[in-house]
Amino acid sequence: MFHDLGLTEKYASTDLRFEVDGANTAARFLTEHGVPADAARKVWLGIALHTTPGVPEFLEPETALVSAGVETDVLGIGYRDLDPGLVAEVTAAHPRPEFKKQILAAFTRGVINRPRTTFGTVNADVLAHFDPSFVREDFVDTILRNEWPE
Repeated sequence: MFHDLGLTEKYASTDLRFEVDGANTAARFLTEHGVPADAARKVWLGIALHTTPGVPEFLEPETALVSAGVETDVLGIGYRDLDPGLVAEVTAAHPRPEFKKQILAAFTRGVINRPRTTFGTVNADVLAHFDPSFVREDFVDTILRNEWPE
């Protein structure tokens, strides 16, 4: 429930990735409601890494599950493996009107004022598509231009 809260104005910071904002909000909520710190940490990790492909699947089941759910819901990974009858039942109960357009708009709104937080993330792709003024930071250029002497 909390994984995209960092995209909202109320929970967004200006210097952290939206995933971390959502993770911080979730962990704070859970600890304030008596959830043990180790359980809150698992939730934090799942939310913080939910847009980081290739890592969560090797971590605790809670972390892997959040990521897998997002990958199926947003990216369609594994969609063809789902039972068509169950898909129809779920989407009848929870319609997805213009979901693709709406989720991309939410991502854009959520990161447009903190473009530096998109470095090395899938969120840089969003801004590259929807913000004409966005200049993507380049990993290779960052290495080549850093101040360390050779």
